[in-house]
Amino acid sequence: QVQLVESGGGLVQAGGSLRLSCAASGRTFSRFALGWFRQSLWKEREFVTTVDWSGDSISYTDSVKGRFTISRDNAKNTVYLQMNSLKPEDTAVYYCAGSARPAITTMIRQYDYWGQGTQVTVSS
Repeated sequence: QVQLVESGGGLVQAGGSLRLSCAASGRTFSRFALGWFRQSLWKEREFVTTVDWSGDSISYTDSVKGRFTISRDNAKNTVYLQMNSLKPEDTAVYYCAGSARPAITTMIRQYDYWGQGTQVTVSS
């Protein structure tokens, strides 16, 4: 079993930065692809970014390219999301997710483990 716990959310002004962390328990963490998703009020949960087990293969949704960076530290069982140049439309609950598949995937149904989420609010 894998448990994921996010931290680092908060309130920030537009143009600011936040760094989210997701700490995982479980011995197989290093074999998992990991992703970040977000859900805004009245909207479905959407893909943000994903990284494969090695950290070498990464994908971003178009709206965050050049602003967000995903990384992972398998020794610390942690995945990070550095968010720069934040915009009000980035406001959402951000979820960390783990897929038992080692390769990256943008498909929400291919993620097997989910954190509880952390709120990110960007004021204009």
